[in-house]
Amino acid sequence: MTSSKSYSLLELSKLLETTLIGDGNAIVDNLKTIQDANDSSLSFVANQKYSKYLSSSKALAFIVHPNTIDGIDEGNYLVTDDPYLAFAKASSLFSSNLIKQNIGSVHPTATVFPETNLGKNVVIGPNVYIGPNCSIGDFSSIRANSSLVSDVQVGINTHVHNGAVLGSDGFGYAPSKDGYIKIEQLGSLIIGSNIEIGAGCTIDRGALGDTHIHDGVKLDNQVHIAHNVELGSHSAIAACCAIAGSTVIGKNFKMGGLSGVLGHLNIADNVTVGAHTLITKSIKESGEYIGIMPAQKPKDWAKSSIFIKRRK
Repeated sequence: MTSSKSYSLLELSKLLETTLIGDGNAIVDNLKTIQDANDSSLSFVANQKYSKYLSSSKALAFIVHPNTIDGIDEGNYLVTDDPYLAFAKASSLFSSNLIKQNIGSVHPTATVFPETNLGKNVVIGPNVYIGPNCSIGDFSSIRANSSLVSDVQVGINTHVHNGAVLGSDGFGYAPSKDGYIKIEQLGSLIIGSNIEIGAGCTIDRGALGDTHIHDGVKLDNQVHIAHNVELGSHSAIAACCAIAGSTVIGKNFKMGGLSGVLGHLNIADNVTVGAHTLITKSIKESGEYIGIMPAQKPKDWAKSSIFIKRRK
């Protein structure tokens, strides 16, 4: 969602903590990619492979690394050692998000249990359901069609995107001669502060203890986290991943898309899991782990599989 805000380059330089090269009085009113920019746009080059578009782009100014403009004498630039971080800050400046403006609201179609504790400037979107024993911290938002089913605590400045289901029953059944007996889920879901939960995510509350998502976690769309998982602070998980129940994961965990972690494992701090990888054992040492085989023709895949079996 864009806004009608505009800034001089001098203002932006101060707000983004960059070094200005060029006309500080020039006004930008939008943020666009280097290929799609117009003559009032601010753009950025975070990857050097896009620097080739600088000369042909229509952008008024660019956020760049010092090396990107080495030898270039003309143009408007906001220079920084981390252009991508400056771009992220700029995106907030040009957003018309109600949360960023600290405007709280509860949509008339939302269902919120009377005892729910809502902090200041909380936004509750259309058709949201907030069930019993829930609380939502200051400056947080629950977007359209999401549910906090039961016993969910949400911290400060945490944002739940459309269609997420938080605090539902975990998958717990005891087999018997007559079929399966449901294990009632008696715990809670504790979600910390400064967290983003993507569209369609599902996070179950604990069976007896709590499911705990620590501060600063970022979840892409359609991530599933089962009951009694503990996910460490500042972890980031890409789309369509799943973490099975009672696994404890350290801080700064990163997980590529379509990956999975089995239940009852322990994962150390600072672990990165590559896309389409299945973690079947506890990981005691930080580092990168990957188990994917790239797409191949069937004949080549068969040869690779034989080689792997022989190595075992």
